Amino acid sequence: MKLRLTKHFTIEMAHALPAYDGKCAGIHGHSYHLSVTVESQASPAADGLVMDFALLKHIVQQHVVDPFDHALVLPQSDKGHIDLGPYNAKLIQTPFQPSTENLLLHFAALVEPHLPAGVALHSITLAETDTSTAELVVG
Repeated sequence: MKLRLTKHFTIEMAHALPAYDGKCAGIHGHSYHLSVTVESQASPAADGLVMDFALLKHIVQQHVVDPFDHALVLPQSDKGHIDLGPYNAKLIQTPFQPSTENLLLHFAALVEPHLPAGVALHSITLAETDTSTAELVVG
């Protein structure tokens, strides 16, 4: 048996999907709802915890929420740096199209190395709207 813990986060972020043929190709934003679920064996440590929720919050906040919240995420341009003038304070350029699916893969890679021993990433879900959610199941 395994125990799972889930922590929920909100990220306000804009992105563009230029390789997508549709209205989401241009810059637009979402109030993303991120859920990160970790798991461990059913017998918690001596303190009775699988993992402290505060530690899980700190890891996700530091490596995902703080960098991506209120950011504009664009795929890297063939021309190199994208100059948005005074508005590029939180521009993140990714080596991939920043779709919800690709963001999930990226977020998992950012979180997983920082989890304590004996705790594994189980899944991450990312909702870009109230009716559209993607899920990455790791374990």
